[in-house]
Amino acid sequence: MEEDPNVNNGRHPLREKLWRIVFEAETPSGKVFDVVLLVAIGISVVAVMLESVDQVAARWEVQLHVLEWFFTILFSVEYVFRLWLVRRPMRYAFSFFGIVDLLSCLPTYLSIFLPGAQSLLVIRILRLLRMFRVLKMVQHVRGADVIMRGLMASRAKITVFFFAMLVFAVIVGTLTYLVENLGEAVRGRGFDSIPESIYWAIVTMTTLGYGDVVPVTVPGKIIAAFTSLTGYAVIAVPTGIVSAEMVRAFRPNETTDACPSCGCHGHLPDARYCRKCGERMGNGEE
Repeated sequence: MEEDPNVNNGRHPLREKLWRIVFEAETPSGKVFDVVLLVAIGISVVAVMLESVDQVAARWEVQLHVLEWFFTILFSVEYVFRLWLVRRPMRYAFSFFGIVDLLSCLPTYLSIFLPGAQSLLVIRILRLLRMFRVLKMVQHVRGADVIMRGLMASRAKITVFFFAMLVFAVIVGTLTYLVENLGEAVRGRGFDSIPESIYWAIVTMTTLGYGDVVPVTVPGKIIAAFTSLTGYAVIAVPTGIVSAEMVRAFRPNETTDACPSCGCHGHLPDARYCRKCGERMGNGEE
């Protein structure tokens, strides 16, 4: 007689069924749950944005406030429900979607003590990333996962690059501050302090070119030209670093199956253990 996989996992059959509805989109009930959730997220984000429009807020302030609390309580219950369903609640709580789920509820509670904090509720739009899984857009799920892996794998190199460019901006900004203030006639043109000059160097180096601070001396213009060309030369470096890591992180044939412990997606079809938390996948068969 075949063993009941739910017994092996120590999960009640009802809890196992609810887990598949909440964390998977393979069943009709699971897909309905996710679609309803996505609609609720979309409406709540629109409500938050409308609340910032004075004309709308003046007329519908009470209704929008009630709607905001309704969705906050709904998403809070859903968050607690997800924690109860997974095998390792803390692992899910510290996962990407676990943190997003929590942050999508906190601003409303914080607004009790910090008026205006509810505007941060627009972070709920990040929860719409689940639509890729719901709509069976597996290629998009893989693409997003590869990007995240590439960013995480390249964080050390990007950090080094960031600080190198920061040092360069400090040197260029300080040098420009000195040459632009050799004559008192050019004072008040924006290079009145080293921090402001560093700001100009960063804006120039990233090719933004706001134009609010402009060098007027010949040496200053030469430094500006050199800084702009340097920015063009190095702007592709982070892209190359991340792209290389994305190629290494690419894993074909991934599924959208969720880990029963932490809710992580993106596993190979024959995966026995979660790639993130190491817990056994599926029904626990050897």
